[in-house]
Amino acid sequence: MYYKNYGNTDMKVSAIGLGCMRYDDNDVAEGNLEKCAEVALYAHECGINYFDTAPFYCNDKSETITGIALSQLKRDSYFVSSKTNMSTVGDVINADTFRKRLETTLTRLKVDYLDFYHLWCMLDLESYQKQREALYGFFEQAKAEGLIRNIVFSAHMQGAEIEKVVAENKFKGMLIGYNALNYRFRQSGIEAAHKNGMGVVVMNPLGGGLIPQNPETFSYLTKETDLNVAQAALRFVASHKEITITLAGCTTKAHVDDAVKAVENLVEKPASEINKELEGQGLSFNTLCTGCGYCKKCPMDIDIPKFMDAYNEKLLGSSPLARIKWHWNESVENAAKCIECGKCESLCTQHLPIIERLKELSLLKD
Repeated sequence: MYYKNYGNTDMKVSAIGLGCMRYDDNDVAEGNLEKCAEVALYAHECGINYFDTAPFYCNDKSETITGIALSQLKRDSYFVSSKTNMSTVGDVINADTFRKRLETTLTRLKVDYLDFYHLWCMLDLESYQKQREALYGFFEQAKAEGLIRNIVFSAHMQGAEIEKVVAENKFKGMLIGYNALNYRFRQSGIEAAHKNGMGVVVMNPLGGGLIPQNPETFSYLTKETDLNVAQAALRFVASHKEITITLAGCTTKAHVDDAVKAVENLVEKPASEINKELEGQGLSFNTLCTGCGYCKKCPMDIDIPKFMDAYNEKLLGSSPLARIKWHWNESVENAAKCIECGKCESLCTQHLPIIERLKELSLLKD
């Protein structure tokens, strides 16, 4: 296993972390939690020492399953992270309800403290500011009591927004989605975090499954390697100097083996160098939106990058509606607000037909 320093700390973490949201659905439903825990134990045996979980994962069983595994290991041999936000704390948000949520997580994980606790699921600066104002003080109190070691955040924001959060110097690290499809969308964010001495953990390195489901489209990632597309996509992320941990959601031990192979003999490079090497390669630089965010100047306040990300799903044969509704928490009705002024298309670095795509998306039906 390849290890990296978590930001400016002395914590040595595995380049691959176990994303504990992919335990086997059937085993979870049938209550075979110990069987699920075997995957986490095997991951640790293979050198993975970072485990990322959260409330509600795997029908709210992920923390419990992960705890079954971690309770069999020495506490100083792994790092564990979980998450919370206003919706997990409950209708009444105060120190007591926050503490109850945290204690539930600690009990399930069978630990006395969390190495990392995320302010969870920040979709934009507005949602971040709301969550920070409501909860950050409770995070600080829990840290002072030794219940959490590091305050971190999880976000789905674009790079420029992430930069603003990083600049507040409130967090030791962050968790973001980053992959071969959207890296331009968030590159400046990971660079800012790295420069600020923060750890950077990446979720969704396979583009929600789009990359391995379209091996021919993304075959360029495998050039000069002996890796399959999924492994190459993991290596693409892990090879970034700015990225500390790449999370792999594993259902089986074979999935763990695949993920571990992805970082064998890993060579780290700056994001700018990696992205320059990919310039002009693959569908992602042709008809797929790369998520640079330059089009986000809509006079009707349409969040165009999110809709263009959803249109990528259409181009790759998946459901753009599901992406809009469940990933971005958007409504197709917002796409219909387009007045066809053309400002977005004039700003698009790829010269994509944004107006036409918004019109198509606006016609989608539930």
